[in-house]
This record gives sequence, C-alpha cells and structure tokens, in this order.
Amino acid sequence: MSSEIFNPNPTIFAPSNTKKNTPTYAKPHSLWLDDDERTDDEEYDQSDEQEGIDQDEIFELIRSISDPEHRSMTLEQLAVVSAPQITFDPKYSDRITVEFTPTVPHCGMSTFIGLSIRVRLLRSLPQRFKVDIRVKPGSHQSEHALNKQLNDKERVAAALENPALLEVLEQCLSTAGHADHEH
Repeated sequence: MSSEIFNPNPTIFAPSNTKKNTPTYAKPHSLWLDDDERTDDEEYDQSDEQEGIDQDEIFELIRSISDPEHRSMTLEQLAVVSAPQITFDPKYSDRITVEFTPTVPHCGMSTFIGLSIRVRLLRSLPQRFKVDIRVKPGSHQSEHALNKQLNDKERVAAALENPALLEVLEQCLSTAGHADHEH
C-alpha cells in the first residue's frame, strides 16, 4: 500500500448510539457464508421462509470497518458510511445498494474502502443478496471508474488474490462487528 496520505486531517464524527445485534448468519472470519464451520449449539431454521434484513442491519455490519488510511477510526466515524446511504430495490428485496462518501474528492483509498465493504457483506449476508457498492454521486473525481471497478466480479476476485492487499483488507475488517472499537 502507498504511504501517501490523502487526507491528513479528517473530520471525525461521533458514532450513532443505535446498536443492533450482529445477525446470526454473519460469520466474521469466513470469506463465504457456508463454510461448514457448524457447531452443535447452532440451530438452523427449517422453514422455507427467508429472513428479511433492513437498512440498520446492513449498516451494523459495515459501520465499524476501519478506514484504510486512518486505521484507528471507523468508516462511520469519518462519515464515509451511514444508514441512509443503504437502499433496497423496491421490486427485489434481495438487491442492496450501499453508497459511501470518500472524505476527499481525490481519495486514493476509495477503491479499497469499497472493496472492504463488499467483502464484509460477502462474508456476512446470505448468497441470495446482490450488493452494488457505489461512490456517492459527485463525491469523487473518478466516480464512474470506481463504481465500475467495485461492481466487476472479475476485478474484485483478482484484487482478493493479491496477498498484500488482502492483508491490509483483513486489518481493516478485523474491527468489523465490534462495538468496542474505540481508540
């Protein structure tokens, strides 16, 4: 990763006090939801009814991801993510759009932020969900290129094969889902 600082003095916001329990299907250290790490105390619902998910539950999954440039701060503290930036397709409840706002229009870590959000949701949500990650319109000078890159499955897969990038990604995700991430 580059040692260049894109935003040396970011504005820090107070995290919201709303805290929900992390959904039971969220597996914090698994790239895939179904990885056969089943324990005896896990109970599986045998009904065919799919459990719904809402904006706050998605936000809860991503709010505590560490910023790649300022690792002692979360994406929520930097106002990069917020619950209102998470929307569901009205026709298809399993299609989610997560919008994020880089702290500066020339942020070189925007791709990495989007990738960390995508991986967190890949690891946490059932496979039926389709997630689009987008930069807030007008918030980045390379908005269209970033959106295309973050939603291209092949580019995402290639990025996740890079050991150096994956190591930094894991560091950012290590705080995800922890309410006690205060520095």
